[in-house]
Amino acid sequence: MAWGWLAIWLLAGLALGGLGTWLARGYALRRELIDQPGERRSHVHATPRGGGISIVLVLLLAMLALALRAPAHATVLALAGTGLLLVAGIGWIDDHRPLSAALRLVVHVLAAGLLCFGLWQAGAGIPDLATAFVAVVVLVNVWNFMDGINGIAASQAALVAATYAVFAAQGPVLWLGLALAAAACGFLPFNFPRARIFLGDVGSGALGYALAGLLAMSSLRADAATRMLLLMPLLPFLLDASLTLSSRILRRERWWQPHTQHAYQAWARRRGHGRVTVAYACAAILVSLSAFAMRSSGAAVIMVSYVMFLALGGMAWMLLRGGSVDRKPDTLGDGNH
Repeated sequence: MAWGWLAIWLLAGLALGGLGTWLARGYALRRELIDQPGERRSHVHATPRGGGISIVLVLLLAMLALALRAPAHATVLALAGTGLLLVAGIGWIDDHRPLSAALRLVVHVLAAGLLCFGLWQAGAGIPDLATAFVAVVVLVNVWNFMDGINGIAASQAALVAATYAVFAAQGPVLWLGLALAAAACGFLPFNFPRARIFLGDVGSGALGYALAGLLAMSSLRADAATRMLLLMPLLPFLLDASLTLSSRILRRERWWQPHTQHAYQAWARRRGHGRVTVAYACAAILVSLSAFAMRSSGAAVIMVSYVMFLALGGMAWMLLRGGSVDRKPDTLGDGNH
């Protein structure tokens, strides 16, 4: 019976994700929410945006179902769901008319506070709350930064969410992780290999927030070694985003401005979207499998392995960028395709 419910849950998330994306595409075309090609964009055809609203709706429905099924988790799910609505809502507005980065950041911080309050109600300690707050602010922005070529943001989110679900094996993290993975897979046929719609800020921000919530719930009362294992599936995105940001700061550039200097962007210009997205997916699978293999290892082994992945990721980042740096500012928002 448990396997049957898992199959139904996954199929429902997949179907609703696909249907919601199809409806969102029709809405975007009617409202002319279109990302036009340009010098600072990777796509060559006018493409509608905002398809990530389908993933948001699947997650909200999943949270409601879990709250009704397990009232003990209702408070944290309600607060986390409210935070998700805030992040998705400000992204949805931004997809219709650009908003200031400062306003978006304020909303992200408020959403992080709501998640932390929910976890505190569930008995989380200071390290858990710090993890949750930082994870929301960082991952919401990382997923926005890294949503620049076909399929990369949704595929990475699906893989990370599935990894957290299998790690948990039960409870809200299992069901929410599977719902996120299924909804992202429902969206992907509309975005990869050819993009018929983009996630939009509504989708990229929501993915980052949802993954931060899964990470925070998985990390509750965990030791330092376990927290390292939980960070490993995020490394392909975290390394590219953090190293690129650091290099811009060191060159005294206006690091807060959009750009096209990420390793995945430089590589995609040479090799195309499809190969880069698949390569990043393979990297996420590799580090996730490694994390599974080390679950029963000692802290020293986990720490050494983690540092090794950081070093390999750093070298890969330098190679993929190919030594070329585009110093011109990119266009704002999602749709750097």
